[in-house]
Amino acid sequence: MTTTPATPERIVDIAVGYMAAQQLFAANRIGLFPALAAGPSSAAELASRTGRPEKITRILGDALSSLGLLSRVDGRYALTPDTAAYLGGGGLDLAPFLTFLETISYPHWQQFAHTTDTGEPGALDLTGDRWDTFLGGVMVYNALHARMLARAFDFSDVKNLLDLGGLSASFALEALRANDVLRATFVYDPRSVPSVTEAVASFADRVSVSGAPTAEAQPAGEFDLVMVNHVVHRFSVDENRAILRHARAAAAPGARLLLLDFFLDDDVVPRPLDVLHAGEYLVIDGTVVYPEAEVRGWLSDAGWRPVDRLTLPGSPRVLVAEAV
Repeated sequence: MTTTPATPERIVDIAVGYMAAQQLFAANRIGLFPALAAGPSSAAELASRTGRPEKITRILGDALSSLGLLSRVDGRYALTPDTAAYLGGGGLDLAPFLTFLETISYPHWQQFAHTTDTGEPGALDLTGDRWDTFLGGVMVYNALHARMLARAFDFSDVKNLLDLGGLSASFALEALRANDVLRATFVYDPRSVPSVTEAVASFADRVSVSGAPTAEAQPAGEFDLVMVNHVVHRFSVDENRAILRHARAAAAPGARLLLLDFFLDDDVVPRPLDVLHAGEYLVIDGTVVYPEAEVRGWLSDAGWRPVDRLTLPGSPRVLVAEAV
């Protein structure tokens, strides 16, 4: 019997991962991707457009080509389809999310040793313009999640939607765009009501927005779809149990629940995005990525029957449940 020899490659690749991240952040910051939107370019041409030294644009171009974010043919770099769609001006621009990661998240991870030793979050500085950077990045990342969900879930048969306690109106907005007869009710933390009302203004005749603390909100109605997006990790076990009970009380029999968040799974190989965010949420503000098995128990206790799990590209997972 032959065995595959042990190799250090995976260890080294992970250990130097921050180098790849920093070069992605740098390319985003200097405008390398928009500079390539017009077509393939040399390092010298990129240096001229970005105002940076040619040795830098060569290093960044080569690094991102090695990672599959650019292509390199005869010394000329070009956007790949993924990069063109999400960083090159061809659709949803993730640049604010990368700026958040570079300027807020990455430096904050320097405190992860403290978090590892104590289980406590680091000190998060959101003074000055850092709050705008934080919020801008988070909302763009939520917009990505909403688009991925709209591709994975069919909203065409939904008539009456409840969006309960989320961080962003993007999810319900995608549903409203996909379904001309859909009506949506937003019940958000009172602090979010003005921004949500502004975000949904173009659908004012099909939406209502009200404020209530998420853990206490008890919406009235018989909704055929309830969305609870990025709520679970922000609340305690008891609060989550209450939120799911209140969601069930507002749902018609047979209604669906979409519970979107990062979860710790019991798969043979855990999905990296979920477990990495467990560290991110803990070090940033002490919030919790819960085990999926535990969350499924809360659902069952609240009168929801889990029926599916959607894994969204570059985004959280969604537990789909039915009201019983």
